[in-house]
Amino acid sequence: MVFKRLRRIGGGGSVPLEVDTQVAAGFVQPGGLLEGEVLLRALDREVEVGGIELKMFAEVTPSYEGGETQETICWPDASAYFTLAKGEERRVPFQHRLPWDVPVTEVSGQAVGAVLGLGTKVRIGEDEAVGDHDLVHVAALPLHEAVFDAFAAEGYLCDACEVTDDRIPTVEYGLYLTQTFQLADRVGTGDRPSRLELSFVTNRVGCEIYLRRAAPAQDDWEDKPPAGSWVAAHHDIGRVDFAAEARTWIDLVTKMPAA
Repeated sequence: MVFKRLRRIGGGGSVPLEVDTQVAAGFVQPGGLLEGEVLLRALDREVEVGGIELKMFAEVTPSYEGGETQETICWPDASAYFTLAKGEERRVPFQHRLPWDVPVTEVSGQAVGAVLGLGTKVRIGEDEAVGDHDLVHVAALPLHEAVFDAFAAEGYLCDACEVTDDRIPTVEYGLYLTQTFQLADRVGTGDRPSRLELSFVTNRVGCEIYLRRAAPAQDDWEDKPPAGSWVAAHHDIGRVDFAAEARTWIDLVTKMPAA
């Protein structure tokens, strides 16, 4: 077990407390429970813990100049008020059900470039202290994987993604975030786009799926090429031929104007 020494906000100097925030091993999925615990140890004196605050966040590309580079996803509840004797250790568990439209960091076990983190803040008496950020790994849902597999069968592989604080117009969101996956054509037939952009808006029923020609130089959704949109349900897995669907989607986007 490795404890992390906290530092006071807004200044130097250590505080008499060490903390290690641990997320449960393995991957969590959208709509699943993020679980873990905060381990605290008092050092050379008694410590009054006045509360533990957790914040899960995503690193984002701002859609406008001066925008924030982090967006909050949720606040797992771990508030606790107690006194630690000198040298005493205590574990404070936490859990939170993630939104269905949380960005994913892994597809088919491979990192796609999204960065999610969990920040820990502990209040000690009248002082505040903040701990190191811990990475959170969110795996794609089976429906996401089925769609990615269908595109891979057609030669389009996911090689990157971007998370922005932009929204797809007229779409209902839980989070003010859009994750766009970059799909590269490994076949290169020449009669279809060399790169595509794929986005999911996920809820407990399924996904709205958006596909268009890639336009990485454009940040605003409405400035990008037009997108086709489709709906798929979680229970469609095993019932729908997503390979055939992907061919239809690619053909449609190929016929769309580039801008």
